[in-house]
Formats: sequence, C-alpha cells, structure tokens
Amino acid sequence: MGLFKKDVFGYYIILKKILIFVLGIVSHRRYHGFNKLKIEGMDILRYLPDDQVLFISNHQTYFADVAAMLHVFNAALNDRNDLSKPFKYLTNIKHNIYYVAAKETMESNLLSKIFKLVGAITVERTWRAAGKEVKRPVKFSDISNIAKAIQNGWVITFPQGTTRPFKPIRKGTAHIIKENKPIVIPVVIDGFRRAFDRKGLQIKKRGILQTMVIKPPLPIDYENDTIEDIVEKIEYAIEQHPDMIKVLPKEEIEKQQKLDEQRKFWKY
Repeated sequence: MGLFKKDVFGYYIILKKILIFVLGIVSHRRYHGFNKLKIEGMDILRYLPDDQVLFISNHQTYFADVAAMLHVFNAALNDRNDLSKPFKYLTNIKHNIYYVAAKETMESNLLSKIFKLVGAITVERTWRAAGKEVKRPVKFSDISNIAKAIQNGWVITFPQGTTRPFKPIRKGTAHIIKENKPIVIPVVIDGFRRAFDRKGLQIKKRGILQTMVIKPPLPIDYENDTIEDIVEKIEYAIEQHPDMIKVLPKEEIEKQQKLDEQRKFWKY
C-alpha cells in the first residue's frame, strides 16, 4: 500500500514527508524571514535526473546547511525561484534526498534522531570520535549505504567532514565518485556560521544574508582521473583549495566585498 511505502533504508516515506513539512515550516524564516538566503543556480536542479546525483558542499553548521538545501531543492523542483510560499513546495517534496552525516552526531540526542529520519546516511568517522583524534578502518557498510542512496536518489555530502574551513578533502568522497559515477553538483554556501551556532540550531545573529551557489556538474573523467585529480577538482569546485586562502582574483575580492556590504546592511 502507498501509505506504508518505505524508502531504500526502510523508513516510511509518509513519515519523512510529514517531518520535512513540519521542520520546513519551523525553519523557513531562518532563510526567508529574519534572515535571507540568496540563491544562484536553482534552474540547474530542474534538469537533473531523479537519481545518481551527488551534491558536494563546503560545511558551516551541522544542520542549518542541510535544512537550507532541502528548502532550495524542493522549491526549485516545484518551479519556485525563491523560498517564498513554502506551503506550495513543502507539500510536494522529493522524498529520495539523503545526506551523509556522522553517526555520533545523529545519535547524540532526541532532536538529532528525528533529523536522522529525514534522510541521514550515518557513517562512522575514521579520523575523529567524541572530539578526539582516532584512526580506524573504513566501514564497508557505510560505503555501501552511500552507494545505495546515490543509486536511488540525490545525496548531499560534505567532503571535508568538518565545519572548519579549508580542511582537507576526504579521499573517501573521491573513491565514491569514481566507483559510482554520479553526476556531481558543487554547492558553495556562506553566511551560515554568522547566523547560527556550530550545530545550526541556535540563532546567533539576525538580519544575516546567507548565500548558496549551485554550480553546473563537475567535469570528471571517471575512467582516467585519479583519486588525487578528483580531490583537487572538489577543492576548487567548493572553493576550499589551499591556494584560495592566499590569492583571490580582484573580481572575486570585489564580489565578496559587495556581499559583505549586503550582509552588513540587510535588515528584516
């Protein structure tokens, strides 16, 4: 029966839709109210297939980044060009959107467990646990779950594995790309760490202009590009390559200054 249909991970789709609707209504004003989200590239989303799509993004908060993407993705697929009129796009959501998240984060409290039901693919980090540096082998079941999600929908991942800027790209993302050959869509966000705390739950400052740039598919030669090649392409695509710390083109500096001015004076 349609009412009791489950996704590929065994979660009830109707429950996921209800949760996304409720959480979407609650969070909407964070991106189109007392804060504002400036979006570029929404039209790109409308031409993507229903599955085999991997979104790669820089990371600024645990939850606000993903919540914003769910708003934007569903608004775009409902022919919206912004996040106004949320009832129109939140009542017709794409249920096979998943996101990769650290297992310890998603099981830390009741609220994060609820967020998990929205579409989290939980993985055990191989380099960090409970705030400490660790070194442990990759769990093949984690890789298998990400591959399953890619085969059945859209997957959001943060290849740095941390909210700290300019940290190294984890090679696991490159391996997943090379193995599964998805369409890779880079997303660059900014302003989220100014608006929210690190978890993305507490409002740190109102009147913040946030930005999200959705870029065209990343050109990847799945057969001939090495893991190192793909890592470097990811670094540049999500604007986290080490070179970008030192040198920015004059046009980019002027663009950032203009955005900073907008953020400074934007009011709700």
